[in-house]
Amino acid sequence: MIIMAIESSCDETGVAILKDERTVLAKTLISQIDIFKSFGGVVPEMASRNHIKVITRLIDEALKQAKLTPDQIDLVAVTEGPGLIGSLLVGINAATAFAYANHKEVIGVNHLAGHIYSANLVKPMKFPAMALLVSGGHTELVYM
Repeated sequence: MIIMAIESSCDETGVAILKDERTVLAKTLISQIDIFKSFGGVVPEMASRNHIKVITRLIDEALKQAKLTPDQIDLVAVTEGPGLIGSLLVGINAATAFAYANHKEVIGVNHLAGHIYSANLVKPMKFPAMALLVSGGHTELVYM
């Protein structure tokens, strides 16, 4: 199964294409950290506007990097929360539009669960497990 994953929960826009559980075919990312340095933190409205400017290009770049066409994508995954609502909506709308145009299914991914389970790309997780999640205001210790 080939999955396109879109992430836009805060100030970074990311698109990845994965095959099966551990093979990353493509990854593209644009950070807005330099834009917000002078503000001392993320400005939500500016973040969402900047996602709009780059998300289509990142989708195209990921497909090119993976050497795939949209019809070869089986599923589209997108961060559905938690995060900045405007930023999330940009990713959700881009994922939904791509999926609709290409007759694909969309699934929502919890941002925090995504952080935790991304460790599976490095090494399979064994349960029970303890995860330290450090993601902005969502820092927590999770027993699974």
